[in-house]
Amino acid sequence: MLSGLMNLLRACFLPRSDRHVHTSSENGGRQDGLLWYKDSGQHFNGEFSMAVVQANNLLEDQSQLESGCLSFHESGPYGTFVGVYDGHGGPETSRYINDHLFQHLKRFTSEQQGMSADVIGKAYQATEDGFLSLVTKQWPMKPQIAAVGSCCLVGVICNGTLYVANLGDSRAVLGRAVKATGEVLAIQLSAEHNVCIESVRREMQSLHPDDSQIVVLKHKVWRVKGLIQISRSIGDVYLKKAEFNREPLYPKFRLREPFRKPILSADPSISMHELQPHDQFVIFASDGLWEHLSNQEAVNIVQNHPRSGSAKRLVKTALQEAAKKREMRYSDLKKIDRGVRRHFHDDITVIVVFLDSNLMSRASSAKGPNLSIRGGGVNFPPNILAPCATPTEPGGT
Repeated sequence: MLSGLMNLLRACFLPRSDRHVHTSSENGGRQDGLLWYKDSGQHFNGEFSMAVVQANNLLEDQSQLESGCLSFHESGPYGTFVGVYDGHGGPETSRYINDHLFQHLKRFTSEQQGMSADVIGKAYQATEDGFLSLVTKQWPMKPQIAAVGSCCLVGVICNGTLYVANLGDSRAVLGRAVKATGEVLAIQLSAEHNVCIESVRREMQSLHPDDSQIVVLKHKVWRVKGLIQISRSIGDVYLKKAEFNREPLYPKFRLREPFRKPILSADPSISMHELQPHDQFVIFASDGLWEHLSNQEAVNIVQNHPRSGSAKRLVKTALQEAAKKREMRYSDLKKIDRGVRRHFHDDITVIVVFLDSNLMSRASSAKGPNLSIRGGGVNFPPNILAPCATPTEPGGT
């Protein structure tokens, strides 16, 4: 007991770079400095690979892969659930989604006795409502929680159908083999909600015709109300409920004029894809990856290398690109500590889900072992910000 306590205290006071070097965690993931990865695992419909690299003081990306039963009934359906949650303003929203979204999905799947786009939409809404009630409760003591939010990308494979739901600018990309040529094409499956995209700006302007400042160009970047790049999210309550856009929220988040209807939305874009035998894999990743790699580049990297370690390979390639852009070596970038690292790249989460057509053809009632794994391999107890966190480590904005 005492030696365990001493080890914990020692870990808290060791320099970050001396902690977590190639150590294994309970769920089979490994840590190498700020990089966590699980090179290979088995899900209901094939293999998978996961990797997360931290850049912020507190990791704002959260992610999970759940495989097996997708409802509270033992009869199923069975399948695979993937979630990538890219937080901003702090880690609270992405952690909340990680703890609640899949449970809501299982509840609605049980109630409706099957998987559907409607089930996924209801799970998103229940998660948004739950986080709003948390903000309402914490607002008097912790008003800044109103300015914390998260993108939310989900993939569900069930009965040979892939459902993709998204809020924000994370991305799901399918690798599909072309029989005639043998090449693998990248097909983007998720719709993004970032006002750097002209169609998203037009959507915002049509939804808010009386507000000429709904989207503004600030420091060469398009932002909603000059504050945030995404138009849809979980959280960001300060841009959804006017009663939270006031003191004691920091002045930089407060709008000068009150608003009558929500500025941001929590309504996800949901699409369905009947999977074909030539669909090889899907890459789910936060925008930290896509900032440095194109869809086709990412697909080529997965296709042209062994399956094991695919996610880690994608993360490392993105970090090499980030280093190159700053005219530095990857080995030097790796030495930069969290917090400072955010000036070079974002938190990056990647989950590569390989699709085995033999497994895909099983009925969704066919039982498989339940698997639950979280990116980073860390499950935080409620109300704890991070291991060894101090008040001097706020979430990045």
